[in-house]
Amino acid sequence: MGDLRGRLIVFDLDGTLVDSRRDLADSANALIGELGGRPLDEEAVGRMVGEGAALLVSRALTAAGIPEAANGRALARFLQIYEGRLLRHTRPYSGIEDAVAAARRLGRVAVLTNKPARPTEAVLAGLGLRAMFDDVIGGDGAWPRKPDPSSLRALMARAGAEPARTLLVGDSRVDFDTAGHAGARCCMAAYGFGFLTFPEERIDAIEWLVRTPAELIDVFARFSAG
Repeated sequence: MGDLRGRLIVFDLDGTLVDSRRDLADSANALIGELGGRPLDEEAVGRMVGEGAALLVSRALTAAGIPEAANGRALARFLQIYEGRLLRHTRPYSGIEDAVAAARRLGRVAVLTNKPARPTEAVLAGLGLRAMFDDVIGGDGAWPRKPDPSSLRALMARAGAEPARTLLVGDSRVDFDTAGHAGARCCMAAYGFGFLTFPEERIDAIEWLVRTPAELIDVFARFSAG
């Protein structure tokens, strides 16, 4: 396997480790219902996820026809609703635990998400995944949210990993851009709901593309060999 020191594999959360789309959509629609808007379908909400809760809420309320003036306390209320239903339907993708276990055999493993830290930790703990990760950074910490590379660079520094020995696994354009900005390598998870909005003209630029979590194990082996 080679030298395990200074190697880092980083996972996005929503759409990469866990399928959280229904709980996010139900929470957004509960908020929309309170504000008198029309509900959105689950796929539509899924397309809005990836750049943080504030943008998700803004996009959802706009799509639901709710005036901007009603948005004042909407983010706080959305987070309150969502924290009450984090794990109603959210589950790890089939095969993802084996993939993370394979990653752990090759180096340090972390989570980097734009979801706030508290619900992130609650989801990971509630699904029995938290102990599998050496480090976790959420979207409300000391660094700007993805695609700003600062948080990924912080994970790299804490792991002692150079960009060429860092792999970010994600499902959205935001993840792809984050890896690029940090000079890290990238694997895109086409099984995730965030991949629905990935620009088709940029697909050829993806180094690794997987259709199932099981395929990640081979990607990690090739990453560690190179």
